Amino acid sequence: MKKIILTGGGTAGHIYPALALIPKLKEYEIHYFGGNGMEKEILKSFPKIIYHEIPTVKLERKLTLKNLLIPFKLLKSIKLCKKEIKTLKPNIIFSKGGFVAVPVVMAGHKLKVPIISHESDLSLGLANKIILRYCNVLCTTFEKTSKLNQKCFYTGQPIRDKILNGKKIKFFENDKPVLLVLGGSLGAKFLNDVVTKNLDELTKSFNVLHITGQNNYKKITHKNYINLPYAENIEDYYKSADIVLSRAGSGVINELLVLKKLMLLIPLSKNCSRGDQIENAKYFQELGYSQMIEEENASFPKIIEKLNEMIKNKEKYLKNMEKSKKNSANSIILNLIKKYEIKNNN
Repeated sequence: MKKIILTGGGTAGHIYPALALIPKLKEYEIHYFGGNGMEKEILKSFPKIIYHEIPTVKLERKLTLKNLLIPFKLLKSIKLCKKEIKTLKPNIIFSKGGFVAVPVVMAGHKLKVPIISHESDLSLGLANKIILRYCNVLCTTFEKTSKLNQKCFYTGQPIRDKILNGKKIKFFENDKPVLLVLGGSLGAKFLNDVVTKNLDELTKSFNVLHITGQNNYKKITHKNYINLPYAENIEDYYKSADIVLSRAGSGVINELLVLKKLMLLIPLSKNCSRGDQIENAKYFQELGYSQMIEEENASFPKIIEKLNEMIKNKEKYLKNMEKSKKNSANSIILNLIKKYEIKNNN
């Protein structure tokens, strides 16, 4: 049986797009190389995927002596990955980027294993800037990103099949529009705070479904409001929502685009990121898919004003989203995997 290695981790945005390919990988024995983080927990739900835990190396985006140890830790991780890959003899490696994937890709390259990577954001993250040197193809979610380098190839964002099959749930008894608040897999303290501090006003106009993130959850009882730390069945929450207030991670916003959901985006500030979410949000706004407010300007009055405006002009946003290209990323990436895989006598 052919073998494929999937790798990537740290956040759900580096994990779920890779897992979206699984239904199309039936002829492969699937191995996942990841760290001792979120990817390890998520992969427990996929018993047929063989998990390989590897030491991970993350660059801290601040001045710290820890960064001086990166070269030594990276060499150790590459050596371990190389040993594992040599034993497995995979036909191909698919990387979703992120710091977890770097040693796997570098080790695979040394062993002449074909490598396909994928970048979710409008601009390349640090990991994929490194990986670009070693991979055969770097798939991009945005067509604009594919112009960066001759190795880049526009595919779109892989979407899990389950996302398209949500069931609408009647969470509330009244008929107010349902606002879904998302902060990404790790949660977003800013969004959580602005929502919970203004519940009285917000719930006058909306029923609120609030997914806080595991690290930010505190049970709150309030009329027309439900909160929870995490939703395994996120597809049902998407289906039940009329509008979404969210960060601007590429995975989430592309899922919402496929589902044609109104979205008000408050991207992660440059104070604690490289600004990739701001780029994503601005691009979606330019295309007329959504509205955005930068975190520094996201007062509650401005948020409620934008939400009401979007509900009022719903058809304008839906019309723009209808013009977006059909998402065929899963099939396109599978074709690339088959094109670049090598024959091995496993």
